[in-house]
Amino acid sequence: MENVNMVVLIGVVGTICSILFGYMGYQRGMKKEVADNGKNNGTLMSDIGYIKSGVDDLKRKQETGELRHYELCDRVTKTEESLKSAWHKIGEMKEVAK
Repeated sequence: MENVNMVVLIGVVGTICSILFGYMGYQRGMKKEVADNGKNNGTLMSDIGYIKSGVDDLKRKQETGELRHYELCDRVTKTEESLKSAWHKIGEMKEVAK
């Protein structure tokens, strides 16, 4: 009878140990998963920050390019007016020379 009690006791202790070790492994896995999620979220947030700063740089460059474009358009308009005036004066000089 004593052997049967010992076998039952070993079985119960083994079951309790396996439940305990299983729970400890589960907790460790959960902690690791939470840490990995935090690390991934941090990496994702820093990548989003880099993308945002890149977009901001592109916006600034585009605004600068637009300003240069508008200035160039204004200069071309003034040059066309000046050229028109010059051709008009050349025409008047040809008529006077005849």
